Amino acid sequence: MKDLVSILDGNTFLVSDRRGDIEPSVDFPTGLFSFDTRFLSTWLLTIGGERLHPLSIDDSTSYRTRFFLAPGEPTHYLDAKVSVIRSRAIGGSFAEELTVLNHTREEMEFTVRVEMGADFADLFEVKQEIHKRGRTIATVGENELRLTYRREAFHRETLITTSAPGVVDVSGMTYRIRIGPHGEWTTRLQVATVVYGARGEDFRASLPLGGSRGPAVIEAEQDELIARAPQLGCDCEPLAGAYRRSLNDLAALRYESITLGVQLMAAGLPWFMTLFGRDSIITSLQVLPFLPELIPPTILMLAGLQGYRLDDFRDEEPGKILHELRYGETAGFEEQPHSPYYGSADSTPLFVILLDEYERWTGDSRLVRQLEAQTRAALAWIDTYGDLLGTGYLWYQTRNPDTGLANQCWKDSWDSISYQDGRLPGFPRATCELQGYAYDAKIRGARLARTFWNDPAYAEQLEREAAELKARFNRDFWIPDREYYALALDADGRHVDALTSNIGHLLWSGIVDESRAGRLAEHLLGPRLFTGWGIRTLADDQGRYNPIGYHVGTVWPFDNSLIAWGLWRYGYREEAGRVCEAMLAASRFFDGRLPEAFAGYERTLTDYPVEYPTACSPQAWSAGTPLLLLRVMLGLEPQGEHLIIDPAVPDGMGRVELLDIPGRWGQVDALGRSRGPHDGTRGH
Repeated sequence: MKDLVSILDGNTFLVSDRRGDIEPSVDFPTGLFSFDTRFLSTWLLTIGGERLHPLSIDDSTSYRTRFFLAPGEPTHYLDAKVSVIRSRAIGGSFAEELTVLNHTREEMEFTVRVEMGADFADLFEVKQEIHKRGRTIATVGENELRLTYRREAFHRETLITTSAPGVVDVSGMTYRIRIGPHGEWTTRLQVATVVYGARGEDFRASLPLGGSRGPAVIEAEQDELIARAPQLGCDCEPLAGAYRRSLNDLAALRYESITLGVQLMAAGLPWFMTLFGRDSIITSLQVLPFLPELIPPTILMLAGLQGYRLDDFRDEEPGKILHELRYGETAGFEEQPHSPYYGSADSTPLFVILLDEYERWTGDSRLVRQLEAQTRAALAWIDTYGDLLGTGYLWYQTRNPDTGLANQCWKDSWDSISYQDGRLPGFPRATCELQGYAYDAKIRGARLARTFWNDPAYAEQLEREAAELKARFNRDFWIPDREYYALALDADGRHVDALTSNIGHLLWSGIVDESRAGRLAEHLLGPRLFTGWGIRTLADDQGRYNPIGYHVGTVWPFDNSLIAWGLWRYGYREEAGRVCEAMLAASRFFDGRLPEAFAGYERTLTDYPVEYPTACSPQAWSAGTPLLLLRVMLGLEPQGEHLIIDPAVPDGMGRVELLDIPGRWGQVDALGRSRGPHDGTRGH
């Protein structure tokens, strides 16, 4: 990822190499993308037929980048007679200002060429190397190049214009220029992306925020959002840096929903620049105490797209919350089921958990009452379609074996669920954390039913079901001789016995018997799982362990944030603080931006966390991780009309203070001092 440079505005983003160039790639989605389509796949700059080399890159903001370049090999830099500055910005569209500087005392001539192309690939085509079926046409105009793609009603277009006269052909633009002594030449290249709707117009133009926006507008929007977040004062620079970077990335990942015309958070660049059920919910839980106003659009969008029928292709079932929503060609032509796709077993209970947590922080009972029917349907799904074998557990097995996801838990890669010896179980599967989520959803659903829906009988039913699930789970999933919970049950009810980070999610959910929580904490912070940089997804003595395997040995920041929250919940403050310290220490080596995942090597082996080669960055639930870690360290929990403060600040962290925490208590700080109309906090 360090060899690539990205800028983004919501789900419009551009990824290039360190020269600013874009070349077609099947290994990683370089190019200009918007709404799951690549609108630029080639963007190569040459001077005199020669490629350039990077001198320096200014990428201090998420939406603007400046490249300083020179021709020739690096050994020639000291004698360079010409240099180039590429200044680019994104805001719905893409603009690049290209400046060539003459550093000699004589007039010089140059031939500047920008190769341009658009393959209009769907993100899934890039990822899975699917071949396109439509047709691309290039049209040359005066100082403009128009690239058009059609496949039946699917119509996309890239329009490139230049401010300086040049020779335009079907594959780019050429400029033959003269620059005086110590002079410069500049042109501005503007790239407009057009996503045609049914009426032959760009449907984005009808959205409340419109289409293209300049950097000043984006900067103002991001600054306004960040200004609403609590102010952090601390002595720990890694924490302060990660907090600032997270707020910036979360602001940059917002995009405008086509359906509701509101802003949602995309899950992560480059593969997941759209709404995800699981990712969006967990990010919302992480962000909630800091920016609660971001949460209702996500809840409403997920509720509005809740499953209502049986659709095998999309893994849709009544009451089920979606997994992923896509806008590209493969979804439109049903070559992929993501329109939307419902292949996750955890997004539905997580939806109930988020709605309850949101009300606890904000007191927004109106939204809880508004979504009563959807919440009841989600709870009903857990016990009906979710319980595939009628055993009282939440199972998964795709209805779509051709293009559906095999694993429908958060570890959704093909080899993530295994026995200790590395064998893979058959389907259906009931992973342990799903049962924890179901338990928590029932407990929270009971509170909503009793407090807001005036249905005490339903509340008692849910509480009874939750208690039965907890007892059953602690009986069936516990492996006595190893003293941890099985990763899953297979279809025959046998333990899928690998030791994984999933047991930390059980602490967060509250399904763990108090007598067993201490052993889980020991496993999680023990040498098999804890690297010193964080907790691995799979213990290092298991059959499929691989420190650079996607879900079988890497460290995932979001995973660690939920584990820290769970440790805190069961009173293991020191252990929670150790996880927080490890994550924040790792963040220093990523410039404060925790990636999707990094390698699971021991901290004693490396002086820095090793990168995972294709990790998304920024990714929403990784950006949300420092916020949740901060919540854990300060011990912030809503309880009734009170804000509970029970810190778990690790040794050496120094002073940590959070001011202006929003919520139902008015504006308060993390030391329990009222800064608003309510005095409803207490400290420990």
